[in-house]
Amino acid sequence: MTDRSRARAQAQAQEAFLNDQRVVKAKALLAEASREHGASLVGPRPADPELAVSYKDALDRFAEVRGGNLFYPYLGSGFGHGALVELADGSVKLDMICGIGVHYFGHGAPGLSDRLIEAALQDTVMQGNLQQTDASLILSTSLCDLANRTGASLDHCFLTTSGAMANENALKLAFQRHRPADRILAFEGAFAGRTLALSQITDNPAYRVGLPPTLAVDFVPFFDERDPDGSTERTLAALHGHLDRHPGKHSMMILELVQGEGGYYPGDRSFFRSILTLLRDRDIAIVFDEIQTFGRTQQPFAFQYFGLEEYADLVTLGKTSQVCATLFGDEYRPAPGLISQTFTGATSSIAAAQFVVDAFAKGRLFGDGGRVAEVSHRFMQGFANLSRVHPDWLQGPFGLGAMLAFTAFGGNRESTRRLLDELFSQGVVAFSTGGSVSRVRFLPPVGVIRDEEIDRVLEILAASLEVVAGERSSRDPH
Repeated sequence: MTDRSRARAQAQAQEAFLNDQRVVKAKALLAEASREHGASLVGPRPADPELAVSYKDALDRFAEVRGGNLFYPYLGSGFGHGALVELADGSVKLDMICGIGVHYFGHGAPGLSDRLIEAALQDTVMQGNLQQTDASLILSTSLCDLANRTGASLDHCFLTTSGAMANENALKLAFQRHRPADRILAFEGAFAGRTLALSQITDNPAYRVGLPPTLAVDFVPFFDERDPDGSTERTLAALHGHLDRHPGKHSMMILELVQGEGGYYPGDRSFFRSILTLLRDRDIAIVFDEIQTFGRTQQPFAFQYFGLEEYADLVTLGKTSQVCATLFGDEYRPAPGLISQTFTGATSSIAAAQFVVDAFAKGRLFGDGGRVAEVSHRFMQGFANLSRVHPDWLQGPFGLGAMLAFTAFGGNRESTRRLLDELFSQGVVAFSTGGSVSRVRFLPPVGVIRDEEIDRVLEILAASLEVVAGERSSRDPH
């Protein structure tokens, strides 16, 4: 008997409710209405001029109440279809950033909507420490199964509401297991979150202005694909330097296998294995931060793609998964009271997460011929073609799998922002990444995007680059 059937056998009233023909019919009618109205969204469209004043007023009020401007003049209407999303000003955009990687199956996905309707009919909005349904058990088991299917030993899962909390919980588990060691290792360019603790690991001083130091973090260089052997030697030398200077003081190293906020730099299997072997020899916990990589390489987890299963002590995941989680092996089981949360996730978020995990386990997303590879190839080829024709406009592509990036106009931050604004104006939502070199990044809705939509995005990109290039030329004719 499965976890689901065992639990359902003890929940006869709830099962009868969901199977009530009125509920079944209502769900079918809602799905039919969603399909019909979704079909009206066929591509990008401009805003309705009659809504301009009220929309601007709403944006201004939102900026005031939240204490800062939005990155884009973006307020969604609450309706979308696949890769297309409607804004409250009547415009429609092709969403290529998806809430920074959250909406893997786009907007208004039919199967997902069904799960969310069922979740809305349950008795609790939020699940947590004292009240959880069997859905939390099933999701936790499913995530462990997905992580362990190629040989990892991650038998425990703690659900949480954000990627930052997933990382915070991983830190606590590692610190407790390796006490009294109290230092952390991380890569230069790392991003782990913006909490008081995680801002120390995130290698961006702008995120720490005015904050007191909370953790001792030692940084080492990340992989440089232009010099694989040399960068490996430099990283190992830096690592040895920190370990020798603080003997026995490092509890863990937290690693992004593809640097996200740092600029979409992928690592290399040989590079990682050299580092991880040393960490394992020194009994230092290995934490794979998969908040952004989950579902975006040719395996569900990047540590699986790079063949690093044997090193996975703790793994954090989020964004695409809707509910975030910390996975860990038996030796990292916490003492009572170390991790506990009033909210571990909304019932609707848990249902959405199960939809995602089921699709990852059973669909054709991964592998050499999977949809991740197809989407990646089509975008990467498009970026490469633009780079060949206009090398001064676009350099790249960069990234890995469905984490896609390019550098525009040499990585000038002002020009990158201007290009993002032009893309938005013409109907494509993207975002920036990187440090001293600014890049444009795409996190497309892999589960729903169609080839013709990718081609349309590339057409809009070419037109937007031309506009920004023209503006730059007019300012600097020489």
